[in-house]
Amino acid sequence: MILFLLGIAIVYVLTISWLIYGFTKINHFEYIGSPPKTSFSIIVPFRNEAENLPILLESFSKLNYPTDLFEVILVDDESEEVFSVHPELVFSVQIIKNIRVSNSPKKDAIATAMEIVKTDWVITTDADCTVPKNWLLALDNFIQLHHVSMIAGAVTYDCNNSFLHHFQQLDLASLQGATIGSFGIKKGFMCNGANFAYTKSFFQKLKGFEGNSAIASGDDVFLLQKALSQYPDKVAYLKSKNTIVTTKPTNNWNTLFNQRVRWASKTTSYESVFGKRLGLLVFIMNLLVVLSFGFWVCFACSGRVLGLGFVPFLNMLLLFLSKFSIDAILIYKSNTFLTKNRIKYLLLSSLWYPFFSTTVALYSLFGKYEWKGRRF
Repeated sequence: MILFLLGIAIVYVLTISWLIYGFTKINHFEYIGSPPKTSFSIIVPFRNEAENLPILLESFSKLNYPTDLFEVILVDDESEEVFSVHPELVFSVQIIKNIRVSNSPKKDAIATAMEIVKTDWVITTDADCTVPKNWLLALDNFIQLHHVSMIAGAVTYDCNNSFLHHFQQLDLASLQGATIGSFGIKKGFMCNGANFAYTKSFFQKLKGFEGNSAIASGDDVFLLQKALSQYPDKVAYLKSKNTIVTTKPTNNWNTLFNQRVRWASKTTSYESVFGKRLGLLVFIMNLLVVLSFGFWVCFACSGRVLGLGFVPFLNMLLLFLSKFSIDAILIYKSNTFLTKNRIKYLLLSSLWYPFFSTTVALYSLFGKYEWKGRRF
């Protein structure tokens, strides 16, 4: 048993070390010196976002980019709230109704918008986000210098000082670190639809979301993996502080749980073998930490002598320390790139995360989740 635990710990540490190496291999791109040439259509699917959309549109109005070179398409997915665009906006904005044809509202929304897109490049983002002023300019300059058709970008949280918010930020930092690292080792498998760009012609060449429309989530990941499997040289990760999109963390544990279940539910349908194996390895490592803690508690509660209870305690401690140490390096590198805020609650989050993550993973295999007032 000890040898098995040791083996898993070694494989985990080596794998995360490989991702850390990959993270350092992706160079920062901050060049914004070329005059803008690319026209963009920004697609924003939304449902009941009357509070957030004005903030997003305000960030668009501050973009350091010619207003005649981008348009915004808001796709209303059966909102119960009424939202109308402020008439004083100086860029093109239109609101269209989502045409539902599959089990995935967001994929349908993007496909609906694609029918009226007038530009070659499209970018998807979310209604509860804000974008930096050089977002489009950095994307344009990257496109001018690289012959690519799909670009993944970074997303971070706007956190307050609560443990819940910083727990989410550390979780997202680990996901973003793994995302960037996987691109650095040529094993890309994940991206975030809140900051995802591709050409309309490439989307059509890939036949859009065909093949995974029955899965409610994954408008970003499945399209990325399809592109990487067929045209890997056409896909790139843009590691630039100028293009980091900021979104809001959830404000309660129940919503967070449902969100993470939604994210986890698509893992078994990954086309990427590396992505599946990494997901399984992370799950096994977290599960072993939880089980070793349970064994230690059982020994402690049974009144056994200290000598018998020391072995499970030592197993748990070694597993946790090996996981914590290597995770902390990846999280630190990723968090430094994503935000100026210092890391908070790292130890407490690391203690809680195996229990939270294991519960999410197991529930995603059998349970339903709620999102935007719907049950999937």
